[in-house]
Amino acid sequence: MAGAPSTTRTGVGDGSGRPPGPAPAAGARGGTRTRHRRTVTAAAFLLPALLLLGALVVYPIGYSVQRSFFDRSGDSFAGLDNYVTLFTDDTIRTAVRNNLVWVVVAPAVATALGLIFAVLTERVRWGTAFKLVVFMPMAISMLAAGIIFRLVYEQDPDRGVANAVWVGVHDTFAESSGFPRARPLPVHPLKAAGGGAYVTKSPVRAGEPVALPLIGVPPAQMPEDARPARTPAASGDGGGISGTAWLDFTRGGGGKPNAVDPKELGLKGLRIEAVMDGRVVARTSAAADGTFTLPAAADGAVLRLPASNFREQYNGVAWLGPNLVTPAIIGSYVWMWAGFAMVLIAAGLAGLPRDVLEAARVDGANEWQVFRRITVPLLAPVLGVVLVTLMINVLKVFDLVFIIAPGSAQDDANVLALQLYRSSFGTDADLGVGSAIAVLLLLLVLPVMAVNIRRMRRENRR
Repeated sequence: MAGAPSTTRTGVGDGSGRPPGPAPAAGARGGTRTRHRRTVTAAAFLLPALLLLGALVVYPIGYSVQRSFFDRSGDSFAGLDNYVTLFTDDTIRTAVRNNLVWVVVAPAVATALGLIFAVLTERVRWGTAFKLVVFMPMAISMLAAGIIFRLVYEQDPDRGVANAVWVGVHDTFAESSGFPRARPLPVHPLKAAGGGAYVTKSPVRAGEPVALPLIGVPPAQMPEDARPARTPAASGDGGGISGTAWLDFTRGGGGKPNAVDPKELGLKGLRIEAVMDGRVVARTSAAADGTFTLPAAADGAVLRLPASNFREQYNGVAWLGPNLVTPAIIGSYVWMWAGFAMVLIAAGLAGLPRDVLEAARVDGANEWQVFRRITVPLLAPVLGVVLVTLMINVLKVFDLVFIIAPGSAQDDANVLALQLYRSSFGTDADLGVGSAIAVLLLLLVLPVMAVNIRRMRRENRR
Protein backbone atom coordinates (compact mmCIF):
# COMPACT_ATOMS: atom_id res chain seq x y z
CA MET A 1 0.00 0.00 0.00
CA ALA A 2 1.28 3.41 -0.90
CA GLY A 3 2.47 5.39 2.01
CA ALA A 4 2.79 2.31 4.31
CA PRO A 5 6.06 2.14 6.23
CA SER A 6 8.55 -0.39 4.87
CA THR A 7 10.13 -3.07 7.10
CA THR A 8 13.92 -3.47 6.90
CA ARG A 9 15.08 -7.12 6.80
CA THR A 10 18.53 -7.79 8.12
CA GLY A 11 18.69 -11.41 7.17
CA VAL A 12 17.06 -14.28 5.42
CA GLY A 13 14.69 -16.43 7.39
CA ASP A 14 15.10 -20.18 7.62
CA GLY A 15 11.41 -20.92 7.06
CA SER A 16 10.72 -21.64 10.73
CA GLY A 17 9.18 -18.32 11.47
CA ARG A 18 12.07 -17.39 13.82
CA PRO A 19 14.02 -14.30 13.08
CA PRO A 20 17.46 -14.90 11.68
CA GLY A 21 20.48 -14.83 14.07
CA PRO A 22 23.00 -12.02 14.13
CA ALA A 23 25.72 -11.96 11.53
CA PRO A 24 29.21 -13.17 12.68
CA ALA A 25 31.24 -10.47 14.26
CA ALA A 26 34.38 -9.29 12.54
CA GLY A 27 36.41 -9.74 15.78
CA ALA A 28 35.62 -13.47 15.99
CA ARG A 29 36.80 -14.04 12.45
CA GLY A 30 40.01 -12.16 13.25
CA GLY A 31 40.63 -14.28 16.36
CA THR A 32 40.24 -17.48 14.39
CA ARG A 33 42.72 -16.26 11.81
CA THR A 34 45.18 -15.31 14.56
CA ARG A 35 45.00 -18.72 16.19
CA HIS A 36 45.45 -20.38 12.82
CA ARG A 37 48.45 -18.23 12.07
CA ARG A 38 50.01 -19.06 15.47
CA THR A 39 49.46 -22.76 14.91
CA VAL A 40 51.13 -22.59 11.51
CA THR A 41 54.04 -20.61 12.94
CA ALA A 42 54.54 -23.07 15.82
CA ALA A 43 54.38 -26.00 13.40
CA ALA A 44 56.94 -24.32 11.15
CA PHE A 45 59.35 -23.93 14.06
CA LEU A 46 58.73 -27.45 15.39
CA LEU A 47 58.90 -29.21 12.04
CA PRO A 48 62.73 -29.28 11.73
CA ALA A 49 63.07 -30.60 15.26
CA LEU A 50 60.35 -33.19 14.66
CA LEU A 51 62.03 -34.29 11.44
CA LEU A 52 65.36 -34.70 13.21
CA LEU A 53 63.71 -36.48 16.12
CA GLY A 54 61.96 -38.86 13.76
CA ALA A 55 65.06 -39.51 11.66
CA LEU A 56 67.54 -39.87 14.52
CA VAL A 57 65.41 -41.35 17.32
CA VAL A 58 62.01 -42.71 16.31
CA TYR A 59 63.08 -44.45 13.10
CA PRO A 60 66.21 -46.11 14.60
CA ILE A 61 64.19 -47.35 17.56
CA GLY A 62 61.48 -48.75 15.34
CA TYR A 63 63.99 -50.36 12.98
CA SER A 64 65.96 -51.88 15.89
CA VAL A 65 62.80 -53.40 17.36
CA GLN A 66 61.86 -54.86 13.95
CA ARG A 67 65.40 -56.11 13.23
CA SER A 68 65.62 -57.83 16.62
CA PHE A 69 63.03 -60.38 15.46
CA PHE A 70 65.09 -61.50 12.46
CA ASP A 71 68.13 -63.73 12.15
CA ARG A 72 71.73 -62.81 11.37
CA SER A 73 71.07 -62.28 7.65
CA GLY A 74 67.85 -60.35 8.21
CA ASP A 75 65.91 -62.52 5.75
CA SER A 76 64.30 -65.05 8.10
CA PHE A 77 61.97 -64.33 10.98
CA ALA A 78 63.58 -65.53 14.24
CA GLY A 79 60.88 -64.65 16.72
CA LEU A 80 62.21 -64.35 20.24
CA ASP A 81 65.39 -66.36 19.57
CA ASN A 82 67.61 -63.28 19.77
CA TYR A 83 66.13 -62.33 23.13
CA VAL A 84 66.63 -65.87 24.40
CA THR A 85 70.28 -65.55 23.40
CA LEU A 86 70.64 -62.54 25.68
CA PHE A 87 70.03 -64.71 28.72
CA THR A 88 71.73 -67.92 27.58
CA ASP A 89 75.01 -66.65 26.10
CA ASP A 90 77.69 -66.49 28.83
CA THR A 91 79.36 -63.39 27.39
CA ILE A 92 76.11 -61.42 27.24
CA ARG A 93 75.09 -62.57 30.71
CA THR A 94 78.41 -61.28 32.02
CA ALA A 95 77.66 -57.94 30.34
CA VAL A 96 74.22 -57.79 32.00
CA ARG A 97 75.71 -58.64 35.39
CA ASN A 98 78.43 -56.00 35.01
CA ASN A 99 75.84 -53.42 34.00
CA LEU A 100 73.95 -54.11 37.22
CA VAL A 101 77.17 -53.57 39.17
CA TRP A 102 77.75 -50.31 37.32
CA VAL A 103 74.21 -49.04 37.96
CA VAL A 104 74.35 -49.86 41.67
CA VAL A 105 77.92 -48.80 42.50
CA ALA A 106 79.10 -46.02 40.17
CA PRO A 107 76.24 -43.48 40.61
CA ALA A 108 76.09 -44.05 44.37
CA VAL A 109 79.84 -43.59 44.87
CA ALA A 110 80.06 -40.55 42.57
CA THR A 111 77.05 -38.92 44.28
CA ALA A 112 78.42 -39.64 47.76
CA LEU A 113 81.82 -38.19 46.89
CA GLY A 114 80.19 -35.16 45.29
CA LEU A 115 78.14 -34.60 48.45
CA ILE A 116 81.21 -34.91 50.68
CA PHE A 117 83.28 -32.56 48.53
CA ALA A 118 80.48 -30.00 48.32
CA VAL A 119 79.90 -29.95 52.09
CA LEU A 120 83.57 -29.94 53.11
CA THR A 121 84.58 -27.17 50.70
CA GLU A 122 81.67 -24.87 51.55
CA ARG A 123 83.45 -23.07 54.36
CA VAL A 124 87.10 -23.10 53.29
CA ARG A 125 88.74 -20.19 51.51
CA TRP A 126 90.24 -22.37 48.80
CA GLY A 127 86.98 -24.25 48.19
CA THR A 128 86.49 -22.73 44.74
CA ALA A 129 89.95 -23.78 43.62
CA PHE A 130 89.37 -27.29 44.97
CA LYS A 131 86.05 -27.55 43.15
CA LEU A 132 87.74 -26.41 39.95
CA VAL A 133 90.37 -29.13 40.28
CA VAL A 134 87.76 -31.82 41.00
CA PHE A 135 85.58 -30.67 38.11
CA MET A 136 88.45 -30.49 35.58
CA PRO A 137 88.23 -34.19 34.58
CA MET A 138 84.81 -33.40 33.07
CA ALA A 139 86.67 -31.42 30.41
CA ILE A 140 88.55 -34.55 29.36
CA SER A 141 87.00 -36.85 26.79
CA MET A 142 86.26 -40.47 27.63
CA LEU A 143 88.93 -41.50 25.13
CA ALA A 144 91.62 -39.42 26.84
CA ALA A 145 90.52 -40.57 30.29
CA GLY A 146 90.66 -44.19 29.15
CA ILE A 147 94.21 -43.77 27.86
CA ILE A 148 95.27 -42.05 31.10
CA PHE A 149 93.89 -44.81 33.30
CA ARG A 150 95.23 -47.56 31.06
CA LEU A 151 98.66 -46.20 31.98
CA VAL A 152 97.72 -45.67 35.62
CA TYR A 153 96.73 -49.33 35.96
CA GLU A 154 99.84 -50.75 34.23
CA GLN A 155 101.16 -53.83 36.04
CA ASP A 156 104.80 -52.66 35.91
CA PRO A 157 105.41 -50.36 38.93
CA ASP A 158 107.91 -48.39 36.87
CA ARG A 159 105.08 -47.34 34.52
CA GLY A 160 101.80 -47.69 36.41
CA VAL A 161 101.16 -45.03 39.06
CA ALA A 162 98.69 -47.20 41.00
CA ASN A 163 101.14 -50.07 41.39
CA ALA A 164 104.07 -47.71 42.07
CA VAL A 165 102.18 -46.35 45.09
CA TRP A 166 100.96 -49.79 46.13
CA VAL A 167 104.43 -51.35 45.92
CA GLY A 168 105.92 -48.41 47.83
CA VAL A 169 103.44 -48.88 50.68
CA HIS A 170 103.95 -52.67 50.65
CA ASP A 171 107.74 -52.45 50.76
CA THR A 172 107.50 -50.02 53.69
CA PHE A 173 105.90 -52.66 55.89
CA ALA A 174 107.21 -55.89 54.32
CA GLU A 175 110.77 -57.07 53.97
CA SER A 176 111.81 -57.02 50.34
CA SER A 177 113.86 -59.65 48.58
CA GLY A 178 117.45 -58.76 47.75
CA PHE A 179 118.26 -61.36 45.11
CA PRO A 180 115.18 -62.82 43.40
CA ARG A 181 115.86 -65.87 41.22
CA ALA A 182 119.39 -66.31 42.61
CA ARG A 183 120.39 -69.98 42.82
CA PRO A 184 123.45 -72.24 43.07
CA LEU A 185 124.83 -74.43 40.32
CA PRO A 186 124.76 -78.21 40.86
CA VAL A 187 128.54 -78.21 41.41
CA HIS A 188 128.30 -75.57 44.15
CA PRO A 189 128.55 -76.48 47.85
CA LEU A 190 124.85 -75.62 48.33
CA LYS A 191 121.66 -77.63 47.95
CA ALA A 192 117.95 -76.86 48.05
CA ALA A 193 116.34 -77.08 51.48
CA GLY A 194 112.69 -76.69 50.46
CA GLY A 195 110.52 -73.63 50.50
CA GLY A 196 113.02 -71.71 48.39
CA ALA A 197 115.89 -71.84 50.90
CA TYR A 198 119.39 -73.30 50.37
CA VAL A 199 121.78 -74.94 52.85
CA THR A 200 125.41 -76.03 52.76
CA LYS A 201 125.91 -79.66 51.85
CA SER A 202 128.07 -80.23 54.93
CA PRO A 203 128.48 -78.59 58.36
CA VAL A 204 130.92 -75.71 58.62
CA ARG A 205 134.03 -75.72 60.81
CA ALA A 206 135.93 -72.94 62.49
CA GLY A 207 139.12 -72.03 60.69
CA GLU A 208 137.76 -73.15 57.30
CA PRO A 209 136.43 -70.27 55.14
CA VAL A 210 132.98 -71.01 53.79
CA ALA A 211 132.17 -70.39 50.12
CA LEU A 212 128.57 -69.44 49.26
CA PRO A 213 128.56 -68.87 45.48
CA LEU A 214 125.33 -68.05 43.65
CA ILE A 215 124.31 -67.28 40.09
CA GLY A 216 121.20 -65.91 38.39
CA VAL A 217 121.31 -62.33 39.71
CA PRO A 218 120.88 -59.79 36.86
CA PRO A 219 123.49 -57.03 36.96
CA ALA A 220 120.74 -54.41 37.30
CA GLN A 221 119.58 -56.04 40.56
CA MET A 222 123.00 -56.10 42.18
CA PRO A 223 123.44 -53.60 45.04
CA GLU A 224 124.87 -50.33 43.79
CA ASP A 225 127.60 -50.31 46.44
CA ALA A 226 128.63 -53.96 45.94
CA ARG A 227 132.42 -54.37 45.79
CA PRO A 228 134.65 -57.07 44.33
CA ALA A 229 134.38 -60.20 46.42
CA ARG A 230 137.32 -61.39 48.51
CA THR A 231 138.13 -64.49 50.48
CA PRO A 232 138.52 -63.85 54.22
CA ALA A 233 141.64 -64.99 56.03
CA ALA A 234 141.34 -68.30 57.85
CA SER A 235 140.82 -67.95 61.59
CA GLY A 236 142.42 -70.18 64.17
CA ASP A 237 140.76 -73.05 66.04
CA GLY A 238 138.10 -71.93 68.46
CA GLY A 239 137.35 -68.81 66.45
CA GLY A 240 134.20 -67.94 64.60
CA ILE A 241 133.00 -68.99 61.17
CA SER A 242 133.98 -66.73 58.25
CA GLY A 243 133.20 -66.95 54.58
CA THR A 244 132.20 -65.20 51.37
CA ALA A 245 128.90 -64.95 49.54
CA TRP A 246 129.36 -63.73 45.97
CA LEU A 247 127.96 -63.78 42.46
CA ASP A 248 129.93 -66.59 40.84
CA PHE A 249 129.77 -65.12 37.37
CA THR A 250 132.42 -63.28 35.35
CA ARG A 251 131.28 -61.09 32.48
CA GLY A 252 132.84 -62.24 29.24
CA GLY A 253 133.65 -65.66 30.70
CA GLY A 254 136.93 -66.98 32.01
CA GLY A 255 135.94 -67.38 35.66
CA LYS A 256 136.31 -70.58 37.66
CA PRO A 257 133.31 -72.10 39.48
CA ASN A 258 133.42 -72.05 43.29
CA ALA A 259 136.39 -69.69 43.20
CA VAL A 260 136.37 -65.93 43.87
CA ASP A 261 137.59 -64.25 40.66
CA PRO A 262 138.73 -60.60 40.55
CA LYS A 263 135.74 -59.29 38.57
CA GLU A 264 133.05 -61.04 40.64
CA LEU A 265 131.03 -58.98 43.13
CA GLY A 266 129.96 -59.71 46.68
CA LEU A 267 126.28 -60.23 47.48
CA LYS A 268 125.88 -57.40 49.96
CA GLY A 269 122.97 -57.89 52.37
CA LEU A 270 122.51 -61.63 51.75
CA ARG A 271 121.06 -63.07 54.96
CA ILE A 272 122.81 -66.13 56.41
CA GLU A 273 121.69 -68.35 59.30
CA ALA A 274 123.55 -71.04 61.24
CA VAL A 275 121.18 -73.94 61.99
CA MET A 276 121.98 -76.68 64.49
CA ASP A 277 119.52 -79.39 65.58
CA GLY A 278 116.69 -77.64 63.78
CA ARG A 279 117.12 -74.25 65.46
CA VAL A 280 118.92 -71.08 64.43
CA VAL A 281 121.98 -70.42 66.63
CA ALA A 282 123.35 -67.38 64.79
CA ARG A 283 122.50 -64.88 62.07
CA THR A 284 124.44 -62.42 59.95
CA SER A 285 124.47 -60.57 56.63
CA ALA A 286 127.16 -60.33 53.98
CA ALA A 287 129.20 -57.15 53.69
CA ALA A 288 129.72 -55.14 50.50
CA ASP A 289 132.55 -57.45 49.45
CA GLY A 290 130.50 -60.55 50.34
CA THR A 291 132.40 -61.47 53.49
CA PHE A 292 130.59 -62.49 56.68
CA THR A 293 131.45 -63.73 60.16
CA LEU A 294 129.51 -65.92 62.59
CA PRO A 295 130.32 -66.52 66.26
CA ALA A 296 131.91 -69.70 67.58
CA ALA A 297 128.44 -71.07 68.41
CA ALA A 298 128.02 -71.75 64.69
CA ASP A 299 130.85 -74.31 64.66
CA GLY A 300 129.46 -77.59 63.37
CA ALA A 301 126.20 -76.01 62.16
CA VAL A 302 124.75 -76.00 58.71
CA LEU A 303 124.56 -72.59 57.03
CA ARG A 304 121.20 -71.71 55.54
CA LEU A 305 120.30 -69.01 53.07
CA PRO A 306 116.64 -68.21 53.94
CA ALA A 307 114.00 -68.11 51.24
CA SER A 308 113.45 -64.41 52.00
CA ASN A 309 116.65 -63.75 50.04
CA PHE A 310 115.16 -65.14 46.86
CA ARG A 311 111.48 -64.19 46.79
CA GLU A 312 110.20 -62.58 43.65
CA GLN A 313 109.86 -58.85 44.06
CA TYR A 314 106.35 -57.64 44.81
CA ASN A 315 104.94 -56.12 41.62
CA GLY A 316 101.67 -54.84 42.99
CA VAL A 317 98.09 -55.70 42.09
CA ALA A 318 96.74 -56.89 38.74
CA TRP A 319 94.29 -54.00 38.44
CA LEU A 320 93.31 -55.03 34.93
CA GLY A 321 93.08 -58.73 35.73
CA PRO A 322 89.79 -60.66 35.56
CA ASN A 323 88.87 -59.99 39.19
CA LEU A 324 89.54 -56.26 39.50
CA VAL A 325 89.07 -54.87 36.00
CA THR A 326 85.45 -53.76 36.54
CA PRO A 327 86.10 -52.00 39.89
CA ALA A 328 89.17 -50.37 38.35
CA ILE A 329 87.18 -48.98 35.42
CA ILE A 330 84.41 -47.82 37.78
CA GLY A 331 87.12 -45.95 39.69
CA SER A 332 88.10 -44.05 36.55
CA TYR A 333 84.45 -43.22 35.88
CA VAL A 334 84.01 -41.87 39.42
CA TRP A 335 87.16 -39.77 38.94
CA MET A 336 85.50 -38.12 35.96
CA TRP A 337 81.95 -37.65 37.25
CA ALA A 338 82.43 -36.87 40.94
CA GLY A 339 83.07 -33.26 39.90
CA PHE A 340 79.75 -33.13 38.05
CA ALA A 341 77.93 -34.37 41.14
CA MET A 342 79.83 -31.95 43.37
CA VAL A 343 78.92 -28.88 41.28
CA LEU A 344 75.20 -29.69 41.20
CA ILE A 345 75.08 -30.52 44.89
CA ALA A 346 77.05 -27.38 45.77
CA ALA A 347 74.47 -25.31 43.85
CA GLY A 348 71.68 -26.96 45.83
CA LEU A 349 73.63 -26.46 49.05
CA ALA A 350 73.92 -22.74 48.37
CA GLY A 351 70.13 -22.47 48.21
CA LEU A 352 69.43 -24.11 51.56
CA PRO A 353 67.75 -21.92 54.21
CA ARG A 354 70.57 -20.97 56.56
CA ASP A 355 68.22 -20.07 59.38
CA VAL A 356 67.16 -23.73 59.65
CA LEU A 357 70.76 -24.89 59.89
CA GLU A 358 71.65 -22.24 62.46
CA ALA A 359 68.55 -23.02 64.50
CA ALA A 360 69.60 -26.66 64.68
CA ARG A 361 73.07 -25.66 65.88
CA VAL A 362 71.62 -23.32 68.48
CA ASP A 363 69.44 -26.21 69.73
CA GLY A 364 72.60 -28.20 70.39
CA ALA A 365 72.91 -30.36 67.27
CA ASN A 366 76.49 -31.17 66.27
CA GLU A 367 77.70 -30.94 62.68
CA TRP A 368 77.10 -34.63 61.96
CA GLN A 369 73.51 -34.38 63.19
CA VAL A 370 72.94 -31.21 61.14
CA PHE A 371 74.34 -32.94 58.08
CA ARG A 372 72.39 -36.19 58.51
CA ARG A 373 69.04 -34.87 59.72
CA ILE A 374 68.76 -31.49 57.93
CA THR A 375 71.24 -31.02 55.10
CA VAL A 376 70.75 -34.38 53.41
CA PRO A 377 66.91 -34.34 53.60
CA LEU A 378 66.79 -30.79 52.20
CA LEU A 379 69.16 -31.82 49.40
CA ALA A 380 67.10 -34.91 48.52
CA PRO A 381 65.69 -33.42 45.26
CA VAL A 382 69.17 -32.44 44.06
CA LEU A 383 70.64 -35.80 45.06
CA GLY A 384 67.81 -37.48 43.14
CA VAL A 385 68.64 -35.49 40.00
CA VAL A 386 72.33 -36.38 40.22
CA LEU A 387 71.68 -40.04 40.97
CA VAL A 388 69.16 -40.54 38.15
CA THR A 389 71.36 -38.68 35.64
CA LEU A 390 74.35 -40.85 36.48
CA MET A 391 72.27 -44.03 36.35
CA ILE A 392 71.17 -43.21 32.81
CA ASN A 393 74.76 -42.37 31.93
CA VAL A 394 76.30 -45.60 33.21
CA LEU A 395 73.80 -47.70 31.29
CA LYS A 396 75.45 -46.36 28.14
CA VAL A 397 79.09 -46.59 29.27
CA PHE A 398 81.29 -47.87 26.47
CA ASP A 399 84.45 -45.82 25.91
CA LEU A 400 86.17 -46.48 29.22
CA VAL A 401 85.57 -50.22 29.12
CA PHE A 402 86.68 -50.53 25.50
CA ILE A 403 89.91 -48.59 26.06
CA ILE A 404 91.01 -49.55 29.58
CA ALA A 405 90.24 -53.27 29.61
CA PRO A 406 92.98 -55.27 27.82
CA GLY A 407 91.98 -57.90 25.31
CA SER A 408 92.57 -60.71 27.81
CA ALA A 409 90.15 -59.20 30.33
CA GLN A 410 87.62 -57.53 28.03
CA ASP A 411 85.15 -60.39 28.39
CA ASP A 412 85.32 -60.02 32.18
CA ALA A 413 84.75 -56.24 31.97
CA ASN A 414 82.07 -56.50 29.29
CA VAL A 415 78.98 -54.27 29.47
CA LEU A 416 75.88 -54.09 27.29
CA ALA A 417 77.00 -51.09 25.24
CA LEU A 418 80.33 -52.78 24.47
CA GLN A 419 78.59 -56.06 23.65
CA LEU A 420 76.23 -54.13 21.37
CA TYR A 421 79.26 -52.88 19.44
CA ARG A 422 80.92 -56.30 19.36
CA SER A 423 77.73 -58.03 18.20
CA SER A 424 76.87 -55.47 15.53
CA PHE A 425 80.25 -54.94 13.86
CA GLY A 426 83.12 -57.08 12.68
CA THR A 427 83.44 -60.33 10.80
CA ASP A 428 81.26 -62.22 13.29
CA ALA A 429 78.51 -59.59 13.47
CA ASP A 430 74.94 -60.63 14.25
CA LEU A 431 72.65 -57.64 13.78
CA GLY A 432 69.71 -59.58 15.18
CA VAL A 433 71.41 -60.06 18.54
CA GLY A 434 72.83 -56.54 18.39
CA SER A 435 69.37 -55.07 17.85
CA ALA A 436 67.99 -57.16 20.73
CA ILE A 437 70.72 -55.74 23.00
CA ALA A 438 69.78 -52.22 21.87
CA VAL A 439 66.12 -52.87 22.71
CA LEU A 440 67.14 -54.27 26.11
CA LEU A 441 69.17 -51.14 26.83
CA LEU A 442 66.14 -49.01 25.88
CA LEU A 443 63.91 -51.00 28.22
CA LEU A 444 66.41 -50.55 31.04
CA VAL A 445 66.61 -46.78 30.50
CA LEU A 446 62.85 -46.19 30.22
CA PRO A 447 61.98 -46.83 33.90
CA VAL A 448 64.75 -44.51 35.06
CA MET A 449 63.55 -41.83 32.65
CA ALA A 450 59.96 -42.30 33.81
CA VAL A 451 61.01 -41.79 37.43
CA ASN A 452 62.94 -38.68 36.44
CA ILE A 453 59.99 -37.21 34.50
CA ARG A 454 57.59 -37.92 37.38
CA ARG A 455 59.96 -36.25 39.80
CA MET A 456 60.26 -33.18 37.55
CA ARG A 457 56.49 -32.86 37.26
CA ARG A 458 56.10 -33.16 41.00
CA GLU A 459 58.68 -30.41 41.49
CA ASN A 460 56.85 -28.17 39.00
CA ARG A 461 53.55 -28.59 40.85
CA ARG A 462 55.20 -27.29 43.99
